[in-house]
Amino acid sequence: MMKVFIDTLGCQMNKYDSERMLGMLSHFGYIQTDNENEADLFIINTCAIRQLSVNKAYSRLGNWGRIKKENKLKEKSTKIIIAGCVAQLEGEALFKKFPYLDLIVGPQNIYELPHMLKMQQQKICLTDEKNKIEEKQYDIKREKGVSAWLSIMEGCNNFCSYCVVPYTRGRERSRDIESIIKEAKNILSKGYKEIILLGQNVDSYGKNLEEKPNFAMLLKELDKLEGNFRIRFTSSYPTDITDEVIETIKNSKKICECFHIPMQSGNDRILKAMNRRYNVEQYKEIVKKIRTNIKDVTITSDFIAGFPGETEEEFLDTIKAIDELELDYSNTAAYSPRPMTKAGKMTNLFIGEETKKRRLQILNDKVKIAHLKSNEKYIGKTMEILIDGIKEGIYQGRTRNNKIVHLTDNKNYKIGQFVNVKIERVSTWCCFAKSI
Repeated sequence: MMKVFIDTLGCQMNKYDSERMLGMLSHFGYIQTDNENEADLFIINTCAIRQLSVNKAYSRLGNWGRIKKENKLKEKSTKIIIAGCVAQLEGEALFKKFPYLDLIVGPQNIYELPHMLKMQQQKICLTDEKNKIEEKQYDIKREKGVSAWLSIMEGCNNFCSYCVVPYTRGRERSRDIESIIKEAKNILSKGYKEIILLGQNVDSYGKNLEEKPNFAMLLKELDKLEGNFRIRFTSSYPTDITDEVIETIKNSKKICECFHIPMQSGNDRILKAMNRRYNVEQYKEIVKKIRTNIKDVTITSDFIAGFPGETEEEFLDTIKAIDELELDYSNTAAYSPRPMTKAGKMTNLFIGEETKKRRLQILNDKVKIAHLKSNEKYIGKTMEILIDGIKEGIYQGRTRNNKIVHLTDNKNYKIGQFVNVKIERVSTWCCFAKSI
């Protein structure tokens, strides 16, 4: 048996891709190891969304290059692979930066990995763009736990001016409903209690398929599956959320009451410069419609601080929007220029690092306050949690609307068990409860 060490950076889609690669490799004599010194194969699955993630990947490759050199002196053969979005973006140029690299494989080509490893060529780069999702019958080596990722589509057609994803993951390509249902059934048969549907924009699901299924149709089919389990999804594009999707979630038994809807900025001029297809008022209307129809729904978002040309007043519009929208939580980041993007070419409008750092801190402080206020709404309420961990006698679980709950009961609960609890008190990041 050969041993593979894999390091995954970035989003849930990358984590899912790593699980697929490990599943494939298990069919060809590889087992996973957490010890770099005993690995025969190294894989870094990369993220290109920000330069910090790219730098982390390059640092890891440098370390592995030294290990490979030492292994060669010991007459041990070692291969190094770079996968993911940086591989797609940089292509063969990575061989010049890292001469000890063996294989470069983009996210649309991971099913070719076993074939690439069999070939005798020392260096191979495969970053072809695909018009549809390729599916081959390999197991997926999922992480142990209560939740499992399930990709329903790949790619993005939106071309937001700051985002490199359309250049790394290609255009939108959806899987057919039958293959998704088959994988969902397999996940449930392995004992997982939560399925998380993945896509750059899940609400665009089905647009490239001949039958033209839509996201609401897919959700309805998954909701019909037997068993006690939950369905989550991420992410949604604001103006693509349909009334049918909202109604489907409202009437479902298994679909969780939470939406992740990236807003990115609370200012109309900046949204237009970002090439986002909505304004602040439209976003507010979408949030209002969801909250009106779905009880105890959680709405989370993403925001960028320091987009090129953003004034102080425009940045403060974002802070104001978080309050007005009563967002439950938001991911935040300072703007990072990306190659090939329109915003990345706005060099004369770039904002200084100190200003971006200061704005990001203000943004993070506002998110903390918003999250605490959101948690406080649930004090005294009865909620169902799914136990997903235990540490030092304290159980941790999540509500359907994705609130983290710590449970201090002296009872013998099991991971994967559903428990009804009453929220007694809260902190910024979690709730504290007793079972009822």
